[in-house]
Amino acid sequence: MVKSVEEKDFAKPLRGFERIKRYWDEKYEKVCAKILPGEYYVTAMDEGVTTVLGSCVSACIRDRVFGIGGMNHFMLPRSETSTNGSWDNTTVSASARYGNFAMEHLINNILSNGGRRSNLEVKVFGGGRILAQMTDIGKKNIEFVLEYIKHEGLNLLSQDLGDIFPRKVMYFPATGKVLVKKLKALEETVIKREKEYLDSLRQKPVEGEIDLFD
Repeated sequence: MVKSVEEKDFAKPLRGFERIKRYWDEKYEKVCAKILPGEYYVTAMDEGVTTVLGSCVSACIRDRVFGIGGMNHFMLPRSETSTNGSWDNTTVSASARYGNFAMEHLINNILSNGGRRSNLEVKVFGGGRILAQMTDIGKKNIEFVLEYIKHEGLNLLSQDLGDIFPRKVMYFPATGKVLVKKLKALEETVIKREKEYLDSLRQKPVEGEIDLFD
């Protein structure tokens, strides 16, 4: 039986993450945070972070010494300047800038809550080809996140990327353990959610640059 956090006496989440849905998971006997497309969550406690991925990608990042970490869930927007729905691969593209924000907000929150950049380790998941009419989305998400990790000199421990199936990911930042379940039957809710998310990205302004903490 899944119980909401409100039904139990649990420590509050880190500041800024009060709106993320958290629940008590009987199987793992832990509080777990469930994130949706466009969200991320960071914790300094022994919690789980879970999401379901289709074309989107999640980076699971933690400080391996202090156990502070979290997960994001993002998709790159398509270039509005393209006539065929392809991607603008220039270094100043909206797609790259949006992806940078998804990664840097997660990393900065880990560092601002006591983590150290030299201790960070990364695991990445998702990028499945589930949106048939837009088959390059998952591929470009994968290319971006791997290039970002390489460019930033981050320690990539493992990856489960591509394929044609949605994935359910459960991450435990305190230990670094990740559980991944591939959903063999396409779930319409995953496809619907990602289409809505992709549409919402077209309405968002491109933000400027931000700096990573040292």
